[in-house]
Parts: sequence; structure tokens; C-alpha cells
Amino acid sequence: MEETGFSLDTLRYYERIGLLEPINRNAAGQRRFTEHDLGWLGMVRCLRDTGMPIAEMLRFAQLTRDGEHTIADRIELLAEHDRRVEAQVALLRQQQTAIQYKIDWYRGVLSLTAGQNESATMP
Repeated sequence: MEETGFSLDTLRYYERIGLLEPINRNAAGQRRFTEHDLGWLGMVRCLRDTGMPIAEMLRFAQLTRDGEHTIADRIELLAEHDRRVEAQVALLRQQQTAIQYKIDWYRGVLSLTAGQNESATMP
């Protein structure tokens, strides 16, 4: 579904498990997403793409539905997830540094090889 960025199967699954509340449909049975639905799906995508487990996403969804008295719990849940995301980002930065080092090393090998080939062909 272009509108949501999720496949139809994923949307069905999210509805079935309660991560997504039932979506209004038109007379032909096609889903009709409101701005609220799309906003919620955007949050779900963010949580999913950053590795939040489904069980935690379900807990977040339930807390959201339960009302404003759960805001402190939502903050706690999101803050814990944010700490995990930050650790993932730090690890990716370390790994990127290793990759960049290897790229530079290979470039050095190429420049040495090119220099040797030039000197071998000179009279």
C-alpha cells in the first residue's frame, strides 16, 4: 500500500494482533486511512525500523489507547528503546570506521600497484 508504506499482509497482521485498530473501509471494502491512522503507522514504522520488538510495540499501542494517565509509562518505554537505538548507532559508527579504514587501505594498495606498473614500463 503506497499510502502507508506497508504491504497489505503487514497491515492485516497489524490489525489482527491489535497493533493497528480496525481501519474504516469504503463500500468496496478498501481501507480508507485517516491522517490519524497514517500518523500512527508512521510511528509504528519508526519503532519497527529501529528494532523495537512487536511485544513492546503492542504495549506502547495499549498504553496510548489507555489515555493520558499512561504518558509516564510511554516515556519510560520509549526512553529504554532510545537507549538501545543509541547503542546500535554507536556500534554502527564503530563498524563504519573499520570499513572506511579498509577502503583507505585498499586504495593505498591500488596506488602502490599503479606506481609499480608505471615504473616497470618506463625505459
